[in-house]
Amino acid sequence: MQDFSDELRALAKRVRDAERYLDLEGLQKRLSELEADASRPDLWDDADAARKVTTELSRVRSDVDELETLGRRLSDAETLYELAVEEHDDSIQTEVADALAAVGRSLDDLELRSLFSGEHDELDAVCEIHAGAGGTDAQDWAEMMLRMYLRWSERRGFSVELDEVSAGQEAGILSATFIVKGRYAYGLLTAEKGVHRLVRMSPFDAQHRRQTSFASFDAVPFLEDVDDEVDIEEKDLRVDTYRSSGAGGQHVNVTDSAVRLTHLPTGVVVAVQNERSQHQNKAKALQILGAKLAELQRAQRRAELDAISGPKTEVGWGQAFRHYVLAPYQTVKDDRTGYETGNVDAVLDGDLDPFMEAYLRWRRQQGAA
Repeated sequence: MQDFSDELRALAKRVRDAERYLDLEGLQKRLSELEADASRPDLWDDADAARKVTTELSRVRSDVDELETLGRRLSDAETLYELAVEEHDDSIQTEVADALAAVGRSLDDLELRSLFSGEHDELDAVCEIHAGAGGTDAQDWAEMMLRMYLRWSERRGFSVELDEVSAGQEAGILSATFIVKGRYAYGLLTAEKGVHRLVRMSPFDAQHRRQTSFASFDAVPFLEDVDDEVDIEEKDLRVDTYRSSGAGGQHVNVTDSAVRLTHLPTGVVVAVQNERSQHQNKAKALQILGAKLAELQRAQRRAELDAISGPKTEVGWGQAFRHYVLAPYQTVKDDRTGYETGNVDAVLDGDLDPFMEAYLRWRRQQGAA
């Protein structure tokens, strides 16, 4: 029987650390409070307040269950190992190893949570992709990026609502708007905000020359209700309707119901074409517009604080922070974190978690500097 003693001790320490940094004791206390609130007979007299209680209750209960279950799983593995040692039974060595590996993977996920420090990191994310410089290649690159994020969402078990896709002139897309729904979707996707650069042999060039193209990704937290943060007045909106078209396949409803909202004071534009009716498209567009305006206000406040505290070095719009090179060699590299991989196909197929985790660790280091 392999000696698992050191691995068991290391995992036990990681479990204790997780209970501390995720505050298991505090979560258990909060769970009791929420369960008491949820059992009140007048809970649904205020539907909005009730939804907040039940949503938080579900989240806190899930966290408590996950931490408590993790401790039990490790204890069970330890008992199994001790029994095997006592009885000199090597037949269950693989079972013990698999159990410890599973606990380790669960702890990896929990430790990642400790890196989320933003106020809205737990929320869904409203995402936008825009083709940049590079002509048809850039529009094709924008569509490749859309596929990459859809595949990443699928890998994470997140759902995606594709709200608008504008087709390119010859191939690819000019832009896309979509909502990624899942816990920590926004916190993870903050790692992707900025300009992405692709270098490859162009499939649209008759001489098959190397082409550099750019596309941008942006994400803002999706708040169901932003009334407390922004006030959108009808007189400040220009509403345009048009026929849905372009990429998106079954996601696109080809009718005259697509809606484009322009917020005149800020110039922020939102288009939605995926819902069944013009009314539904406008309602969704207003939600997305509210989320974008709320983020714009937060960005303005951060800029004011930055102006007070002095200049900082940041990745700007005109500077790509991640480079995807398909020729003459293959690599994907993030300039901020230095994380790099040669498995370009896996990244383009949605294997983005290592980049996101590297970014979250880098962000924490930047904050501590």
